[in-house]
Amino acid sequence: MEYQTILVQAQDGVCLLTMNNPKSLNALGTPTIRELAHALEAIEADASIRVVIITGAGKAFVAGADIVEMSTAAAEQARKLAKETHALYRQMGESSKIFIAAVNGFALGGGCEYALACDLRIASDRAKFGLPEVSLGILPGGGGTQRLARLVGSAKAAELMFTADIIGADQALAMGLVNSVVPGEELLEATQNLAKRILKNAPIAVAYAKKCLRQSQEGGLESGLEYESNMFALCFATEDQREGMAAFLEKRAATFGNH
Repeated sequence: MEYQTILVQAQDGVCLLTMNNPKSLNALGTPTIRELAHALEAIEADASIRVVIITGAGKAFVAGADIVEMSTAAAEQARKLAKETHALYRQMGESSKIFIAAVNGFALGGGCEYALACDLRIASDRAKFGLPEVSLGILPGGGGTQRLARLVGSAKAAELMFTADIIGADQALAMGLVNSVVPGEELLEATQNLAKRILKNAPIAVAYAKKCLRQSQEGGLESGLEYESNMFALCFATEDQREGMAAFLEKRAATFGNH
């Protein structure tokens, strides 16, 4: 498939996925959502890719959903758009890959939700975050009402959603919305370095740890603990576990293969 609004480049275990429609500030409309879903299927099928870095071309990560498209949508069309967006982010959540948002600029509304759907978030010092949907007469429909509270707590999530405030990178860091903030010119390098730190670890164990984290966010403590124990046990049926522990005991660097 030839993409019109995204760029996909893979190298050395990392896929750089760039939102590439700067004229619209990388707005998330139905065509882009469908391109992303197709790209994610291809990425998931590529065993050589373990980490996906998502960033934006121009001055925006994703400035929001496509308001032109939404302005004429009826209720059923809006429901369909929300469902397609949920399905895209479910793809990311259920994927064995680790998704890192390299937030280079505006991440508002649907763009903030896109970043929330990633496993990790690194922000440029020029990044801006917010869920301003209530100022447009709607509410966050791409998972923002659910994921933000899980990440920063219900009080901070309520404040952001109810006020439609836009916050800077430092405030986002203080509330736990992002993992770190770096100078804009260092954003991709910092994100690549984080990817390398992940890549040096056992692929199956990292994927299983992601599954456990997702379970902890979606279920209760006891069900999460049960799921964790099962995934923990499965690690012990892998070559990675044997290699990792042997390397530790032998005081050498572990060599993990791709899976």
